[in-house]
Amino acid sequence: MRLVGWIGVLLIIGGLLVIVERGIPYTKSRNEVEVGPLKVTSQERGFVPPVVGIAAIVVGGILVFAGRKSSV
Repeated sequence: MRLVGWIGVLLIIGGLLVIVERGIPYTKSRNEVEVGPLKVTSQERGFVPPVVGIAAIVVGGILVFAGRKSSV
């Protein structure tokens, strides 16, 4: 199996994890203002929906199929 096939396998595994967990929440922090010793930060909360997992499985399946060795 070529590199493309292995990337497809990883996408399938990641997609399955997203579906099993029914989405994955994440938090993103960033510095907004930094004045002397005072630092104000903000956090954004996001959510990776299960639809992204389904899309990853489909794309991963296509890559696995494309990464097969041909028997020429």
